[in-house]
Amino acid sequence: MIQLKSHTLNFHFEAGTSRGVLTQKTSYFLRIEQDGRTGIGEAGPLSGLSPEFEEDCTATFQRIIDQLPELPNTISEIPEYLENIPFAFPSLRMALEMALLDWMEEGNGQYFLNQFSTNEVPIPINGLIWMGNPTFMREQIDAKLAAGYNCLKLKIGAIDFEQEIDILRDIRTRYVATDLSIRVDANGAFAISEAAGKLERLAQFDLHSIEQPIRAGQWEAMHDLCAENILPIALDEELIGVENRASLLAAIKPPYIILKPSLLGGFYATRLWIEAAEAQGIAWWITSALESNIGLQAIAQFTAGFNNPLPQGLGTGQLYTNNFESGLYIQQGNIFQKSGLQRATPFD
Repeated sequence: MIQLKSHTLNFHFEAGTSRGVLTQKTSYFLRIEQDGRTGIGEAGPLSGLSPEFEEDCTATFQRIIDQLPELPNTISEIPEYLENIPFAFPSLRMALEMALLDWMEEGNGQYFLNQFSTNEVPIPINGLIWMGNPTFMREQIDAKLAAGYNCLKLKIGAIDFEQEIDILRDIRTRYVATDLSIRVDANGAFAISEAAGKLERLAQFDLHSIEQPIRAGQWEAMHDLCAENILPIALDEELIGVENRASLLAAIKPPYIILKPSLLGGFYATRLWIEAAEAQGIAWWITSALESNIGLQAIAQFTAGFNNPLPQGLGTGQLYTNNFESGLYIQQGNIFQKSGLQRATPFD
């Protein structure tokens, strides 16, 4: 039996992106209950990004769930079983894969076994700075630096560009690149005609990379920007909805790609992106996508299995006023699994 339940998460603050301001985000949870075991997975479609997004996905998700065949018995059967959910529903695929892994591990919150999930080795992460007025952004930056982060990611593209330049200049007057790595994320905010000029302005601050400077789907223009090598570019939204992974990477030739399992179709699909990227010498890191603490724990465990030395883009579970109890904690810019596996449930 598979149950479906929604839960609307409320932000502590107005979270600004170039696509608008977020105050709430709804996740949909699947619970598998069979043979005396349970498993929970999270689908978190995002407005403007997830192809399956609706204001309320409940009816659509329920219709697809009701058509699923008998559950698989082994982990090796999961990839084929996920084909029962259309490719256009990546977050639902993610939820089903996550729930199946949890169910097969008897619902103890260990989706992947590695040194992170056994509380031995943490994962370095970047500190995320949300868009807002300059004072709000500086307050976030100071808080992250005080908390021990040595890699920051700033959302840009929504406030005045000159104000964003001033904020970056202020950071660099205090911290050189060898002490603090800075990533910026434009979420596709730049027009093609202005992108190269803005990248040149940004490059003066010794940035690690810029995510998605122009909107997705403009492969030729993105290829040209990458080829100019003004500032290392990381593809993000560009990957969503793409099935021919190798073709996209060969056409654009980016230095980096950013992988969000909830937007790419789950863990198996993310592995395929990693294989395609590494075959072409492209570096990568994994990012969460506003999941609750339930989804975040699974993504963190998955991420740890690759021993990628780059800071990952994992959330901290502190965005929401009504999140679930976390099995993770943050210390000095690293995320840790708490001792004694925990997996909260919205079905209690």
